[in-house]
Amino acid sequence: MKKLFTLLMITGLFSGFTACAQRPSPPAKVSETTATGVKISIDYSQPAVKGRTIGKEIATYGKVWRTGANEATVFEISKAVKVEGKPLPAGKYSLYTIPGEKEWTIIINKSWDQSGTVYDQEKDALRAVVKPVKSASFTERMTFKIAKTGVVSLIWGDHQVNFNVK
Repeated sequence: MKKLFTLLMITGLFSGFTACAQRPSPPAKVSETTATGVKISIDYSQPAVKGRTIGKEIATYGKVWRTGANEATVFEISKAVKVEGKPLPAGKYSLYTIPGEKEWTIIINKSWDQSGTVYDQEKDALRAVVKPVKSASFTERMTFKIAKTGVVSLIWGDHQVNFNVK
């Protein structure tokens, strides 16, 4: 009986630790090698809309947003590129944005291995302003797509934000 009780206690503790380790925003990763031979990878966590309003209750308009959940979203390129016409050396970066109703600011930051809530503007490698469009369909979990042409798309709710990596 003691052994059974001990086994149940250990199983209960393990189950508790496993439940704590689960995240409400699951991890995701997307990679693509463009037609020009640049490998682009984005490693992020996927927050869900959950009935909230993007721009008001989540990803607040006019404020720096970690562009995902949990740790900072990691944006990695294998070669030097231009993001929306601005030069960016090969390497690993974090990706932040400033959402807006009529424009979004894409922020590529030099510090990539950090919590998503840590942001230092002085470490920005570049900023580019792009126009959002209405997505073709509603997407509950934030998703990135990378086209062979180098167009990176952030799709979430009924929002789609594209930026060019050439």
